[in-house]
Amino acid sequence: MTELIYMTDCYAKEVDATVVKVDGKFVVLDKTIFYPQGGGQQTDTGKLVKDGQEYAVVFAKKVGPDVSHEVDKEGLKEGDAVHCVLDWDKRHMLMRMHTAAHILSEIFHKETGALITGNQLKVDKSRIDFSLENFDREKINEYVVKANEIVNQDLPIKIYALPREEAMKIPSVTKLANVLPPAVKELRIVEIVGFDVQADGGTHVNSTKEVGEIEVVSAENKGKNNRRVYFTLK
Repeated sequence: MTELIYMTDCYAKEVDATVVKVDGKFVVLDKTIFYPQGGGQQTDTGKLVKDGQEYAVVFAKKVGPDVSHEVDKEGLKEGDAVHCVLDWDKRHMLMRMHTAAHILSEIFHKETGALITGNQLKVDKSRIDFSLENFDREKINEYVVKANEIVNQDLPIKIYALPREEAMKIPSVTKLANVLPPAVKELRIVEIVGFDVQADGGTHVNSTKEVGEIEVVSAENKGKNNRRVYFTLK
């Protein structure tokens, strides 16, 4: 089982690890700082370094209890000691985007009761799909103003784990339209102190001020009762 360092320390940029499994260009480590693509968040990239030789990490994905790292060439072997280096600029932007998505989704939920039906977080532009009956661009603009007010409050963000039974007692702990599978016995909680508490497995910044300014790029209808909002950060 790969130790997921990013789950407790989103700011870890480098770490030493050991190769435990290799299949051509696909490498499993005993621990990793690379976030595997999932939950709408893009994969981390970076490099693995062994004896001065660099292997670019181009993709990471979850495979059962492990994280598989796709590198740009073969050569690593089981038992190799490697130094992992994250593409920090990309990761930090995704952290900002993910926290911004939590702020927006909570504002939308408070104002309309909308749940999230889909999302995609990228470094240049991200989107959230909401279960909304009515499409009102002026209202959306108002919600973004409120979201940026939360950003500017510089609220601290905490990450911790709670037993499922305890976590599910928190109002609106999950804003996803699909309920979490029963196999998940412990939930990772991302709390924007004084504003929002959500079950989430992604990476986040330490405070809302670090998000920057949220700007809606466009909004569109995506079928009955589904509204898509694209946003970026300044």
